[in-house]
Amino acid sequence: MDGKTLARIGAIIFVALAITATAIEMNRPAEQPDDPVTLAQPVTARDPLRAELVRCSELGEAGGRDASCLHAWAENRRHFLGQPALVASPAPTAPATLFPSAPPSAGETAPKPSTPDQNGSR
Repeated sequence: MDGKTLARIGAIIFVALAITATAIEMNRPAEQPDDPVTLAQPVTARDPLRAELVRCSELGEAGGRDASCLHAWAENRRHFLGQPALVASPAPTAPATLFPSAPPSAGETAPKPSTPDQNGSR
C-alpha cells in the first residue's frame, strides 16, 4: 500500500470515530448537578423582600402605584445605602400645604392682593 493511501484511510477512520463519539455524547441524558449551591432554594424563597421585588417588577408600570411595591423599593434602597431602619412616626394631624399660592379651600379666606403703585411695583 502506498503511504498516501494509508494516511487517507487513517484520516477517514479518525473522522468517523470523532463523529461517532459526538453523536453518543449528544444523546446522553443531562446529568444533575451535585453542587449544593445550585441545588439550594431559589433566592426568592429565602428572602421575602427579594420575592416582593420580583413580584413588583412583574407588575410593570402598575408597580409604581402599588403601596407594597413602593415600601419594598424603599426598604431595598435603605439596605443598599446602608441606612438604619426608619422608626415609624405618627401621621401628621393636618396635611401640609404643598401649593401655598393655590386658591384657599372652603372656610378659609384668601389674602387681599396688594394694589400696584404708579411704577407698577407692589
